[in-house]
Parts: sequence; structure tokens; C-alpha cells
Amino acid sequence: MERKDFIKKGLLGTGMFVASSALGNILTNDIDELRQLEPIGFNHIPNPTTTIMASTVLHKADTRGHANHGWLDSHHTFSFANYYNPERMHFGVLRVLNDDRVDAGMGFGTHPHDNMEIISIPLEGDLEHKDSMGNTTVIKHGDIQVMSAGTGIQHSEYNRNKDRLTKFLQIWVFPNKKNVTPRYDQITLDLKDRHNKFQQILSPNADDEGVWIHQDAWFHLGKFDNEVKSTYKVKRKGNGVYAFILKGKASINGQELNLRDGLGMWDLDSFDVVSKEAGAEILLMDVPMSI
Repeated sequence: MERKDFIKKGLLGTGMFVASSALGNILTNDIDELRQLEPIGFNHIPNPTTTIMASTVLHKADTRGHANHGWLDSHHTFSFANYYNPERMHFGVLRVLNDDRVDAGMGFGTHPHDNMEIISIPLEGDLEHKDSMGNTTVIKHGDIQVMSAGTGIQHSEYNRNKDRLTKFLQIWVFPNKKNVTPRYDQITLDLKDRHNKFQQILSPNADDEGVWIHQDAWFHLGKFDNEVKSTYKVKRKGNGVYAFILKGKASINGQELNLRDGLGMWDLDSFDVVSKEAGAEILLMDVPMSI
């Protein structure tokens, strides 16, 4: 299958439902779907405002797509559901980076996915997960969850807390194998292992640190004291890295980044990260730039 056809098929959407635990209602909402879109290359538009690195794309936090459904407040780094920006389709195989807030007692009702690697990273509160493979689990801050949708799965996610919201990242990555047997995995990480260094939380290798997916991708999380410098080496030739600031401020190869800013980089072997605020948290997503 040609690359463009494969991407377009991966962008065909599925519907989503939302359920209220208090009322038991099921409402239809077009809030978790990928409509058919036309990708433009890798969809990186090199930064016209910086000469730090030529092969970069900068996404400031306030330029992301935004959808507020009341119970769900979501910011989209890339085109998603009703947010469409032809310059924000994907970064290599990284297709979705949603920054979600789910109100107490609310959640995503049962809905389908296929042929996508889906990663959830809770940032605050917890989320109950149920799926068609028979899994019923709770993910919380410090956990990372992955699903290989493969030939098709159905699942639901629900904030079971009655007194506080849940915040989490929903990340979708195009797989390097289609129609695999669906799988689910979830682990609890030791948060001390990311103090002043990058902790690996995802890789292509089932025997490696963190969870694994069907793609030559590596994710790392770090939490740093002020003015701590780290050097990150790209894991695979041809990969690029998308950096996302979860807390505080940081400088990456001289580019100043604030809360929820994103910076994509490619055609490089390594780069320097310097925290600019105590408690700065940074997510690095090292992904292939072509499918």
C-alpha cells in the first residue's frame, strides 16, 4: 500500500460516546474521531522565526486546537475530530497528542479503534479502563498504558472519582505492522528514576524498559531541578524527536519552551535539554519520520 493511502486509511474516524455515571446516559459525540484528511509530507513546517535549527517545528501551547465539551476539555497538538489544520496533521508516525481533562464522574463510553498504537499517560487523578479483551484496570499518575488496536478493539475510559478531575495525555502512533492481534499492557513506573534524567517509558522491545509498541519509537520522561543539563541521543537513524513540556520551562538546543509548548526536531543525532525552572517535566517522543 502506498504511504499516502496508508495514512489516509489511518485517518478514517470512528465515533465516540460519553457516559455519565450519575445519570447512566449515553450521548453520541464526535469528539474522538479522525476524519479523512490529506497529509502534506511529514507535516512539519520549518520555523520561520528561529535560526537555531533548520529542521524544527515549534508549536506554542496557545496555538493548539481546543475543544471544550463541558465534561471534557481537550487541547489537540495535531488535527483531531473537529479541529483541522493542514499544517498540523502529524509528526512522522506521531498522529495524535491530546492533552485531556475529564471531570469527576464522567468519561468516554465504549468505542472502537483499529490499527493504531494508543498510549495513555495519566498526569493527575486516575482513569478506569475496560476493553473487549476482558481487561478492567485503573491507571493513575506514574503509570503508562498502551493498547495495540490491531484488528480491532473496543474500550471505555472513565473518571470514577466523585470529587476531582483527571488529566492525561492521549497519544496515537501509526504502527509498523497492520492487523496485529490486539493487546493491552500497563505498568507502574518508579518516579525517582526520572529525577534529573530521562526515564525510558516506551520502546519497540518487549524486554526493554517501559511498555512496548509495534513501532520503532522510544518515549522518555524527565523531571529536573533548575538549570540541569541533559544530552539526548536519537535512538534510531532517520527518527525525529517531538518534545512536549508538561511542567515548568526548558531550553532545547537554545529554543526556549514554556508549559505545554511542543518542539519537533529531525535530521539530528542528539540535542541538549536545559531545565529553566525547578520541577520542570519534559516528555520526549523519538519516532520514525516516514511510514
